[in-house]
Amino acid sequence: MLVFIDESGDTGFKIKQGSSKYFIVSLVIFEDNEEALACDQRIQLLKRELKYPDNFEFHFRENSHRVRRAFLEAIAPYNFFYYGIVINKNPQKLWGDGFKSKESFYKYTCSLVFENARSHFKDANVKIDRSGSKTFRSQLAKYLKSKINTGAGDCIKKVKMERSQGNNLLQLADYIAGVINRYVQNKKYSKDYRKLIAPKEMYVQIWPK
Repeated sequence: MLVFIDESGDTGFKIKQGSSKYFIVSLVIFEDNEEALACDQRIQLLKRELKYPDNFEFHFRENSHRVRRAFLEAIAPYNFFYYGIVINKNPQKLWGDGFKSKESFYKYTCSLVFENARSHFKDANVKIDRSGSKTFRSQLAKYLKSKINTGAGDCIKKVKMERSQGNNLLQLADYIAGVINRYVQNKKYSKDYRKLIAPKEMYVQIWPK
């Protein structure tokens, strides 16, 4: 089992100064490794179809509507599913020391989406878009394992940080997070984007309400 994690938005709370209103973490699950490989290869082929270099990185926020549609249509036939967590950063709804630290906020948000998806995990190899210091990445891996691996057997086998530029399936997770972010803000084309991936959605939690 392969799991890919990425985010959309930021962990800042200075919304009036430009911080995002929402922070979203997406979790994409492939139960079959061969299906994951096939999807990876399809994304790589799409780069050539769009006349991009092989090392091009798909990034939802930066791509045009045409590229977004092409990407979502390309990955739609493959068997994966996803969870999402949307943190509404309204300062009147969030309080506590844990939200004052970027790293603790990120760890807490990841734990929420992992908890929602826990029943699907079985010896999962988790890959997260690399962010923060080496110490933070190590702490995050330990934190997630301690939170999720609490029953018989390990739900999470390994947590690894990778740069999204070199991982097409992390780029897929970026797209899922981007679609969710756009949808909760009801932006242009958001319903069309969401419709293309809706059959793969397991649960998207918005917290706090």
